Amino acid sequence: MTKSLWQKLADLLEEKYDPENSGFISTEQFRDLLATHGSELDPHKLEVLLALADGNADGKICYQDFVNLMSNKRSNSFRRAILQGSRQLKGCSLRDEVGLGLSQRLVRHVAYETLPREVDRKWYFDSYTYCPPPWFILAITIAEVAVFMYYGIQLDRLVLQVSSPSFLKSPLPYHPQLRSQAWRYFSYVFMHTGIEHLSLNMAMQLLVGVPLEMVHGALRIGLIYVCGVLAGSLAVSVTDMMAPVVGSSGGVYALVSAHLANVVMNWSGMKCQFKLFRMAMALVCMSVEFGRAVWLRFYPPAFPPCPNPSFVAHLGGVLVGLTLGVVVLQNYEQRLQEQSLFWIFFCVYTLFVLCAVFWNVFAYSLLDVRIPPAP
Repeated sequence: MTKSLWQKLADLLEEKYDPENSGFISTEQFRDLLATHGSELDPHKLEVLLALADGNADGKICYQDFVNLMSNKRSNSFRRAILQGSRQLKGCSLRDEVGLGLSQRLVRHVAYETLPREVDRKWYFDSYTYCPPPWFILAITIAEVAVFMYYGIQLDRLVLQVSSPSFLKSPLPYHPQLRSQAWRYFSYVFMHTGIEHLSLNMAMQLLVGVPLEMVHGALRIGLIYVCGVLAGSLAVSVTDMMAPVVGSSGGVYALVSAHLANVVMNWSGMKCQFKLFRMAMALVCMSVEFGRAVWLRFYPPAFPPCPNPSFVAHLGGVLVGLTLGVVVLQNYEQRLQEQSLFWIFFCVYTLFVLCAVFWNVFAYSLLDVRIPPAP
């Protein structure tokens, strides 16, 4: 539905049906308006609006609820209206609809992959326009592959690039001796130890990240990803103080962990096909990648005394996903700033970052840590 149409309906409600500006419209007048203009509305939005009218026992509908519903604004009133409509919602499920084009089937598939309630899935199906596309995950993936190929050509190897003496001479990896160069706490995501490392990360990043970004948007998914990346490098600097860090596992594990936790918490509502098998496969892929990282960490390094890259960044990403990430993904229709649990976890995360920064400034000298020389 175009903005001009819902604005026209909103103006009619306010001027014709609520001339006294009480903020409420009678359900009978609301149904009359829907009957007149229903053919111009998206079918699933019409279905939710009719269910919302049926669910108001007091015979009144809040004007602001209608405006928020039509404009897709994430707010508490939007959430209340959606929940109230979903309790009354009847009719066939989105999966039963036929005659859909390829792009519509893709949107429907994404809705069932990520959203636990039928009313959310229908609302998302009508609202999504592919504009903007899931640019964040695609852009970060292309950049990571491009950097890997560049260093693959420069180092003349694709498998176990980390075994090259020149691998850590790049300005991108995190190295404890160069921890004062703040960009390295983020830029390490563009370096990978080899094609085996890159392949697993990119597969999980695209298969999980793209559908999540299509539903929740680049801002939310970018927040989880960047927080996972930063938590990964800081966790290494605190717990594995002599080791460097490379790879996008911190961000990837934050996204995958948040998504898997959201599936488990909404198990009965998630209607994606073969969800138990697919969840098991995701855990297997994460375990294989983590096991590879642990093995590599304790494998004899190519340039002692500097050890191989740490695996602790994976764990930092998982912790971000299970806390901050779950809250971000949990409520599709509610603004983050209106969720108290989001602010609690965000404050905890900020406190962790500040403590880790102080640790990096003072702990190395106080503990007399013998850091390997810079490459």
